[in-house]
Amino acid sequence: MTAWRVEDHRGPAGAHVALPEPDGRTLRRLQVEGPALILGSSQPVEHVDEVAAARAGVEIARRRSGGGAVLVGPGLALWWDVFVPAGDPLSDPDVGRAFHWLGRSFADALQGLGLAASWHEGPMRHSRWSRQVCFAGVGPGEVLVDGRKVVGLSQRRTRAGALFQCSVMLEWEPSALLDVLALEPAERSQAAADLRDVATGIGPSREEDLRAAFLAALGTR
Repeated sequence: MTAWRVEDHRGPAGAHVALPEPDGRTLRRLQVEGPALILGSSQPVEHVDEVAAARAGVEIARRRSGGGAVLVGPGLALWWDVFVPAGDPLSDPDVGRAFHWLGRSFADALQGLGLAASWHEGPMRHSRWSRQVCFAGVGPGEVLVDGRKVVGLSQRRTRAGALFQCSVMLEWEPSALLDVLALEPAERSQAAADLRDVATGIGPSREEDLRAAFLAALGTR
């Protein structure tokens, strides 16, 4: 069975998004000192209220994979990258199906913590807000607990392999994210109401347990 290399990186989000691609199966656990808004690769910067973000001390960075914005940081959400090289048995040429093994791994890990987790096997489910907010939609392989999204996934494919960028929600409070998006007051209020129950968190106290459970799940792939 192919071994996984595990790397831990701590620093600003801008340094994490600039890391080079690994050369084998790799799990990178990316830690930031404060809150950071991670935009999708093609997400317009106009989606962000940069003045509000600066006032709140929220760093802004752009990941290499697509989708909407995620707010990561201590007590908010985990940010992990998973890399699978081209030609690996886990590699799948179908972009949607390529997420499935990863979704199963996260679901297995969360089930091991006693959570009713399942992964989404169908196509992307969009909503009014999913272009701006990752957790407002549900894509292939993404993981839900009791019907509410907990794990968001995005993917970047190159000749070297597939980089899966993953966010695991610790505490879901949509207003913290919406406060740094460029929305009119009425839009922000509507988004807060619409997004209140679309996601949930596993709780900051379970972070270390999840790390161990996820590594164990990866070891079976």
